[in-house]
Amino acid sequence: MPYQWYPGHMTKAKRMMQEQMKLIDLVIELVDARVPMSSKNPDIDQLAQNKSRLILMNKADLADPVQSDRWIAYFRERGIAALTLDSRNNKGMQAIHQTIQEVCREKTERDRKRGILNRPIRAMVAGIPNVGKSTFINSFAGRACTKTGNKPGVTKGKQWIRLNKNVELLDTPGILWPKFDDQAVGERLAFIGSLNDEIVNREELALNLLSFLHRAYAGMVEKYYSLEAAEPGDCFDAVNMLSQIAQTRGCLLPGHTLDLFKASCLLLDDFRSGKLGRITLEFAPQSEQHLEADGVTEESI
Repeated sequence: MPYQWYPGHMTKAKRMMQEQMKLIDLVIELVDARVPMSSKNPDIDQLAQNKSRLILMNKADLADPVQSDRWIAYFRERGIAALTLDSRNNKGMQAIHQTIQEVCREKTERDRKRGILNRPIRAMVAGIPNVGKSTFINSFAGRACTKTGNKPGVTKGKQWIRLNKNVELLDTPGILWPKFDDQAVGERLAFIGSLNDEIVNREELALNLLSFLHRAYAGMVEKYYSLEAAEPGDCFDAVNMLSQIAQTRGCLLPGHTLDLFKASCLLLDDFRSGKLGRITLEFAPQSEQHLEADGVTEESI
């Protein structure tokens, strides 16, 4: 199925961000560490031209740590400061203050030469829906400044938060872009819950997730759900695996018919919460040779 979700409020949010950009010194973009490139909004690259940049790979506790290290190296090789972050558990916060000062050092030096002292760095916090911007801001500030939630669209408007005398943050609503040129990007965003679940086929999504996990993280699903491992050389059957999950977890309709929709929702929830394990859905270009050796290519993901 085609993946797309761009409600009207996102157009308004993008316009607001354009208007505020003249006040901004630094754009902090949060991406999801499980899909660092797919969750990176190309519109933000356009909006943030000529601004200092910092990418925070949030939800790093849910991602494959080996792949996260490769993504950090990928961004840094391209001149973009990047850090991993687990904002829910306050992990990675200490390094952010120092990195903000380093990234904005030229701006601070220009201000000093002009006689402008102690003006705080103004940073816009941007990202796609459900990437954890509000949770990050609350953790970074050490107090509840914004509303949080585990579904997209909680933040509706702009909000300035003064952290201290050195940094002010502008919280912005999560925005996507009007059209996914690559539907694999939309599917990955649906996997992590950045698209509204009501507009996607969750059974199809669950089957595609099982196929990916079989290729990239063989045995992980079987281990978590206590399923019988496939014999070497057996052809993988995603429908059969989803049926086994429904059976073992009691996802049944009247008459003891398997409820594959309920099992699909269970699988997606277990993946999104990290119960299946630490999983990354797309791999940094540095690891392509490693992936090909394992039989996993960018096209197969």
